[in-house]
Amino acid sequence: MEAAQGKIAGLEFGRLYMLPQRRRRRCTSSVLNPEAEHAKRGFSATLLAMAGHDLRQPLQVITSAHDVLAPTLDSEEQREELARAADATAELAGMLGQLVEAVQLRERSGDDLHVPVPLRPILEDLAAEFAEMARRKGITVVVTAARGTAISHPVLLTGMLRNLIRNAIDYTPAEGGVWVTCRRCGPELRISVRDTGVGIRASALSAIFRAFQRADESRTDGLGLGLFIVKHAADLLGHRVEVRSTEGRGSCFTVVAGAARYSLSV
Repeated sequence: MEAAQGKIAGLEFGRLYMLPQRRRRRCTSSVLNPEAEHAKRGFSATLLAMAGHDLRQPLQVITSAHDVLAPTLDSEEQREELARAADATAELAGMLGQLVEAVQLRERSGDDLHVPVPLRPILEDLAAEFAEMARRKGITVVVTAARGTAISHPVLLTGMLRNLIRNAIDYTPAEGGVWVTCRRCGPELRISVRDTGVGIRASALSAIFRAFQRADESRTDGLGLGLFIVKHAADLLGHRVEVRSTEGRGSCFTVVAGAARYSLSV
């Protein structure tokens, strides 16, 4: 069907309608104006980042309330319900954190991404951050705080390692272990996160870095953004991410970054 002269045909809920020529020009210029599109994307990213930041405070209040309520409950059934609520709150906080990290990853693409980053404070902070999570799950987490200095970005590198450690804990059953180590190999630093978890089947390895992809498709928790964030941060930084995994025996993810010529004392 042809549109009348000076108008353009469109669809609205399955109906054909006509757009005036003037409105068509406005729509076209909006699509073709890169500055306007960039501004819209920037506003959306800022809004999501602000929402993520503001929502963390009420989540912390809910978590604190769980801790206060737990000793006051009488029955095992009540305690189990509260524990499930606490787990759901932690899951929500984790998903929110991943969304904020994804936004920050995009916003930092124009930053200076190659500065000396001492690894010891980053690894010590991550060890403290995940200590309670590991204790509650009944697994051992050993973090070796190396003295090396990477040429990287402190926020992005920390986010990469945080996601790898969280994944390792999530996919490791009780009484298992997670080890975080760092060693220098010539001009490179190799930071590895190894676990005794469920592992990843060989046919799935090529897809694990895609957005909304989970190593274990039977799981429904989380957004499946952790490894996507890791991969895209590595691409921005010029790092490599290497994976070794055996289904049923565990995985090892290694971030390979350039080593600073001289380690910074911390």
